[in-house]
Order: sequence, then structure tokens, then C-alpha cells
Amino acid sequence: MIVNSSSLLLKEIAEKTSQAARKLGGLSTDDRNQAIEAIAQALETASADIIKANELDCELAEKEGISKPLYNRLKLGETKLKATIKGVRDVVNLADPLGHISIHRELDEGLILKRVSCPLGVLGIIFEARPEALIQITSLAIKSGNAVILKGGKEAINSCQTLVKIIREALKNTKVDPDTVQLLTTREEIRNLLVLDEYIDLIIPRGSNEFVRFIQQNTNIPVLGHADGICHLYIDKQADLETATSITVDSKTQYPAACNAIETLLIHQDIAAEFLPKIAEALNSHQVKLKGDKLTQNYLNIEAATEEDWKTEYSDLILSIKVVDSLEVAINHINTYGSKHTDAIVTEDRNSAETFMNQVDAAGVYHNCSTRFADGFRYGFGAEVGISTQKMPPRGPVGLEGLVTYKYQVTGKGHIAATYSGDNAKAFTHKDV
Repeated sequence: MIVNSSSLLLKEIAEKTSQAARKLGGLSTDDRNQAIEAIAQALETASADIIKANELDCELAEKEGISKPLYNRLKLGETKLKATIKGVRDVVNLADPLGHISIHRELDEGLILKRVSCPLGVLGIIFEARPEALIQITSLAIKSGNAVILKGGKEAINSCQTLVKIIREALKNTKVDPDTVQLLTTREEIRNLLVLDEYIDLIIPRGSNEFVRFIQQNTNIPVLGHADGICHLYIDKQADLETATSITVDSKTQYPAACNAIETLLIHQDIAAEFLPKIAEALNSHQVKLKGDKLTQNYLNIEAATEEDWKTEYSDLILSIKVVDSLEVAINHINTYGSKHTDAIVTEDRNSAETFMNQVDAAGVYHNCSTRFADGFRYGFGAEVGISTQKMPPRGPVGLEGLVTYKYQVTGKGHIAATYSGDNAKAFTHKDV
């Protein structure tokens, strides 16, 4: 259903979605996989309509002066759409996350405990731009037995309405209730959605840091996500400079609007004189604007980086550079200014790499590779619902495993607790089956 609702109607929608989620959680693996494949086929068939709707969104957004990073997230061209549909099919091939028994234990003869994975229930997905996120999250939700209430940004309204219409029509020919997927269309509905903790089990926001912080601060529903993507790349004194150049350029320019693109480059002082001119030339060829601390400015004629720059997620072709005198200083800088998303080191020194990866506090720590690999699809999750920078799991790119919880099932034969208490208490066997 695509709705423009009052708070009362939204509550009714949430209740209906919750009921659909309970049915979905009881379907077989094959039933859920067939529904996901039906969605993939429907999206392929309607690709031209999807791209047309997205082009309209992009055209209107440009007229309203949308920022370049947000426009890049909004645009859903043929290549990105094909990759997203491939991600949907990859979800079909993933192992079913439901019904997994992580504990199977005899408490006593005839009294058996199981801890079994099960769906969360209803996911509230709130996102700016990124229409492909709607597709990714819906496929992962269905696979994991969860229903979704989606709220896209106004800039993507035509894309989202077209996608949800296609998805719901596809589900009509499967055992998955179309009410499993709902779309909200107005800004007012966000606040109404955030108070429905009786029906919604998890909120997943995807967008700017200001947007995510607003969600986190205005709901009692658990929130999975990250507010900032301030990622770093440290070039160690033992780095291979050709490798360092390639990784730096990719980490910054391959998709600068992504949350896993680097915003700060740290360079050891021992290689600064040789590496800075080399990397500046490479980045300039990609139209990257450079800012630097005082030591960097000794080698490059660029704008000064301020304290605020170390705290900024540019999401654009802008990069701040700092020269450091040790691995320890680089790690301290990252742990001070980073957002615990993804940080990387380039070095041929295995001990330095190990120290970096052990001491940097981030969901992703990389050695000799681009930060752009921080992605659920690239991790083999099929897709992702988002990236979490919180300490408690799930952390990093979140796929199916982040959308399930578990319940304890205990089966007995008339057992009562009184048997195991008091002066003549019977002992538990506690044997793993």
C-alpha cells in the first residue's frame, strides 16, 4: 500500500503490517525465495518504467537545487539498477537465517532447551534518496521473515512509488502477503512512525548524518545505523607508494558520495616529501579539492585544513590531508575524529598493520585495500540494510544476520520447577545434544 496518512491511519497500517509479518515468518524457505525471485523478475520487466520515474525525480530535484552528493545517491541508472536486481537474486541464494538452532541442550531427561533464530517482526526503513536501498532492504526483509514500512525522501517519491507498486504486484502471485511491504509518502509520517513502538521492532535510517541523528534522538524504537561516514586512510612509512596512490584515488573518487569514501588522508612524515606531490597530481586529475595541515602545506600549495575539517563528512570530491610522525599519532587521530565506520592502512610492515587493525576503533579496519569494500554486496551478503557503527552487534554492513533475533524453546514432559529446588532438589543434567 502507498499511503498519505494521518497518525490514526498509520497506526492501522502498522497493525496490518505486523499481522503480515507474523504470516511471513511462518512461510517456508522456498516460499520466501520464490517471492524474492518474483520481485527480481518484475523489476527487470519494468526497468524502463523505473528509470523513467527516477529520471523525473532527478529532473525535479535539480530544479530545486539538490546538492551534488544527494543527487548522486538519488540517480538510479541502468547499470545501478541491474546491479541491484543481481543483489536481489543473490539474496535468494543465501542460507535461510530462520530456524537456526544455536543451542540444543538437555536440561534434564525429557526437558529440552533450544535457542532458535526468528524474525524481528516489522522494520521501519527511513531513507533519503537511494531508491536502490528500497529494493535491497525489501529483499533482505522478506528473506529474513520481516515486514517493512518504507519512508523515502521527497526527492525520490516517484521512484519509490513505482518500485513499491511493482513489488506489491509481484507479491500477489506468491504466498507473501503484499501488506508485507508498505510505503509512506509525507514528512509528517516520519514523526508518527517513530512513536509506533508497539508495532515496529527496528528503525533503520539511511541518509545524511543530520538525518540519522534526528531519527536516533526522536524514537524509543531501537535504531540501527550510522550518523557519520568519516573514514580515514593512513599511508605508513613502509608503504609501497604505487599501491598507496591507487588505493587513495579509489577510496576517494570511485564514489565520493558513499559513506565508505575517505574524508581524511594521513601520511607519515618520512615519505611526505616523495608521496605528497605524487598523490596530489593523481587526485587533481580527478578534480579533487585538497586541504592540508601546516606540514602538508610545506609541500603543496593548497588551502589550510581546520579543526572542523577533521570532523567533516564531505561526501564530495574534497579531501583533507595531515602529515603525522608515527603510527601511534595516526591511530590517535582516527580514534579522535573518526566515526567508527571504516579506516585503512597502507603498509608493507605486517606488525604496523596488525597494530593498526587491533587499535583502531571502527566497524571495518583494512590493510592494503580500498575503504570502498565496506559494503554488504561486496561482503557476499547479497545486499545490506545499512551499515552500523555501534559497538553492540550487528556492526558494519548488516545483512540477513542483523535482521533476526532468537527465542528460547523449552519442551518437557510435565516437568515442574519445584522438582529442582528445596532440600531434595534434583540436579540438572545440562548436556548439549
